[in-house]
Amino acid sequence: MVEPSPAIRVDTDPQQDVPILVVDGVLDSSTYRGLRDTVIKAALDEPPAVVVDVERLRVPTASAWTVFTSARWHVSVWPDVPILLVSPEPEVRRAISGVGVARYVPIHASRESALEAVRGRSLQIRRRARTELPRSEGTVGMARAIVTDWLTEWDRREVIPIATTVATVFVENALDHTDSAPVLIVESYREAVTVAVEDGSDRLPVRHEDARRGAEMVSGLAIVSALCRAWGATPTSSGKAVWAMVGLDDRF
Repeated sequence: MVEPSPAIRVDTDPQQDVPILVVDGVLDSSTYRGLRDTVIKAALDEPPAVVVDVERLRVPTASAWTVFTSARWHVSVWPDVPILLVSPEPEVRRAISGVGVARYVPIHASRESALEAVRGRSLQIRRRARTELPRSEGTVGMARAIVTDWLTEWDRREVIPIATTVATVFVENALDHTDSAPVLIVESYREAVTVAVEDGSDRLPVRHEDARRGAEMVSGLAIVSALCRAWGATPTSSGKAVWAMVGLDDRF
């Protein structure tokens, strides 16, 4: 069970490897971010989908339903896990559709209907590995070796040079700018490999260049941006995940 705030309670009822988040409470400006981050965190575990049962959720202002659009936006590129809503009340489904949420987050009348929609998706093999790294002098080298080992095992050797560079940047940033032990995640899905690092800071990363030295000093994130097809940072209930997606056509 996760409680984003005292006003909202979220229980998890897994069914068929799909987490069903049962939300009870009031969704308003004070609980919006906590609920969003709870849904995001469930998606970052990379189940086939995340189903949110909103039958017991009270929403005084209809625009607050966009919390689920926001959550979906944060995970739309990576890990691209769909989010579905469930409410048996036609009036609630109309309110959700009325503010445009249903264009991005489907709303179903029952859990069974939502799960059936998940089963109907064409699923491809997703390989994923995750490990917590120590805060030590050899952490960056360890991260590079781990990424190399995983991608070699998955027969994705062609992206190892860029993937290890990305891991170096993200792990160094986590060690330099946070007090937490970085968590390294590598995923192979469809035609791309994603490298991500989670940490315990909610401060989102930004690119920094040295104004005095100009092009001599380029930030690590600028390098990541130049090498990868996409990168971003996703907030979680405990901090953030910074990720970058490497495609087969990405080369040094």
